[in-house]
Amino acid sequence: MVEKLSTRIRSPSEAEVRCGCSTFQPFNFSTINASTFQPMNEVSNELLAVLKTAEPLLRHITPEQARQKPGPEKWAPQEIIGHLIDSACNNQQKFVRSMATPQLEFVGYAQDFWVAAQQYQQAEWATVLDLWLAYNRHLAHVIRHVDPAVLQHTLHIDGAGPFELGFIMADYVEHLKHHLRQIFSDGPFESKFLNLY
Repeated sequence: MVEKLSTRIRSPSEAEVRCGCSTFQPFNFSTINASTFQPMNEVSNELLAVLKTAEPLLRHITPEQARQKPGPEKWAPQEIIGHLIDSACNNQQKFVRSMATPQLEFVGYAQDFWVAAQQYQQAEWATVLDLWLAYNRHLAHVIRHVDPAVLQHTLHIDGAGPFELGFIMADYVEHLKHHLRQIFSDGPFESKFLNLY
């Protein structure tokens, strides 16, 4: 089983490992607003659907396979899910803090350091996976119940932006799918992740 599954796990490039896309397309920031993306109920439903699809696929990965690094400087599937926990944590802060104020300055974070410092490779695979699923179900709840009046609140992230809260919520789901594609390159996940911040 290890050999069969490992053929399905694609090695992310160094740029992808650091949460980027392999090619960056210039984007017109004036078009990044809540009206560009689907209503928040649809964003929440999409996040829940991704979790429903991903959970059995991820649970099929053994702890040994989850810790298998495709290269010395690349994240193992367990570290990718750990990064997605960090992303959930940081995005929860963006969501809730943006709800409280019309304009927000938010810091970035050192993704590689966060993954290494928290030693995701030493954790139990089932525990990492359960935390990721629970955190994202909560974020789906937050997205579903956001007051539409705050969706146009803006934030700058590490100097980039401004971005509207509605965009940040929709882009969160695209980022999550982007990383699931690193684990399941031939899987069911399509992503429109723009890597703008």
